[in-house]
Amino acid sequence: MTGMNDGRRADSARRRERVLKALDTLLRSGGDITVSGLARAARVDRTFLYRHRDLLERVHAAATAPPEEGRIAAVSRTSLKADLANALGRNKRLAARVRQLEKRLSQTLGEAVWAESGLGAPADIDQLQRRITMLEQELIDTRGQLEERAEELEAARAANRELTRSLNQTR
Repeated sequence: MTGMNDGRRADSARRRERVLKALDTLLRSGGDITVSGLARAARVDRTFLYRHRDLLERVHAAATAPPEEGRIAAVSRTSLKADLANALGRNKRLAARVRQLEKRLSQTLGEAVWAESGLGAPADIDQLQRRITMLEQELIDTRGQLEERAEELEAARAANRELTRSLNQTR
């Protein structure tokens, strides 16, 4: 049993040494330091790092440490692409919102200028005025017809009275 335990300890020590070397290499190159990236570089499983808390703490400390003096922090190409895609999407949404607000402002200002200019009424008022004119004309026509019928009725009543008088006088 001790032979297997010694072998397992030796394997763990070799993996540990690979992790430390890979971490040192990433620190010197200024690469992006993540648990997955370090595990890939050291050719170990991520669970190995999670089982060895001291190694995991070193990874997290190295990932959050500020870059050395004179060295620019390395940014991964993937994160830059994601930032660019997010910025382009936000830019597109903001441009659409600006167009919408400009259109609304243009309509509001146009209506205000039109109303203040006195050049004419908006289309709905013009339509209502045409309808009023048409109804007034119909009213005039109807009153004319009413007057004609009232005159005809008065004439018929007068004729009726004359007939009644002439019939009463002959008796």
